[in-house]
Amino acid sequence: MIAILGVKAQNPEKKEQDSVYIDEIEKQAPVKILHAEPLYIDLIRDLGARKGEKEWNVGFGITDRSVYDEYEALVEYEWAPLDRLGLEVELPFSIYPSGMNGNAPSSKLNSLKIAGQYSFFVSEKFNTSMAIGYIHELELTEFVNYGTEQLFTGNVYNPFYIVAKRWGSNFHSLLYTGPQFLHHFSNGLVETNWQINSNFHYMISGTRNFIGIELNKNVGTDYFDMTIRPQMRLGIMDNLLIGIVAGVPISRDNERFSTFLRLIYEPGHRK
Repeated sequence: MIAILGVKAQNPEKKEQDSVYIDEIEKQAPVKILHAEPLYIDLIRDLGARKGEKEWNVGFGITDRSVYDEYEALVEYEWAPLDRLGLEVELPFSIYPSGMNGNAPSSKLNSLKIAGQYSFFVSEKFNTSMAIGYIHELELTEFVNYGTEQLFTGNVYNPFYIVAKRWGSNFHSLLYTGPQFLHHFSNGLVETNWQINSNFHYMISGTRNFIGIELNKNVGTDYFDMTIRPQMRLGIMDNLLIGIVAGVPISRDNERFSTFLRLIYEPGHRK
């Protein structure tokens, strides 16, 4: 795969190519550092976002959950109304093929999801950005219960922190972490867990293409889950990219192999 994408020993021509491309991204006002963004747990908007940026995402995935298959889909829109501030609205769906297994849950629109993210630290000297943000999800019942049961079933409160660093011209690391509080309306209980998502990517010289790995960790009071997600992003056109992700859980009790595709469209993007 690396050979196909053209990753080879760095030479002066490629270093110059990297430098020119990075300058095109960063040497505008306000300062913005080029970072590789994870594809599965993506950011609300680019770190150091500039006013007027916007992006549409459409995602589709399949997960083998041992006794049934789960299809996931999402539509999201993100934009920057102010410099360094990103906002997002998302509709995530879970779909379970009918008649496949009596134990399969019912399909549903999981939640109405809104989020905000502010980059409070952007450093050219250290090629580092930091941000804080908040995601709020209003959870919904299954489609089959519409009109017969309570439509909204709970809230999810998720503050988070992000720190990202580019090492040289090509290597990128990013940490995305925060607590998640799940408030169930039916019984008033609140569950708490921590999400710790670490990411490492190599961006191909002079392009927006990358290969990398995303480590999604979920930590509760009596459990630890991690899914390893190798991934790559390819530019199809100047303003259109596709992300391809595979998922391999460290524990296969409830989940096996998964795949996920993300189509990214940036209206008005200029390289």
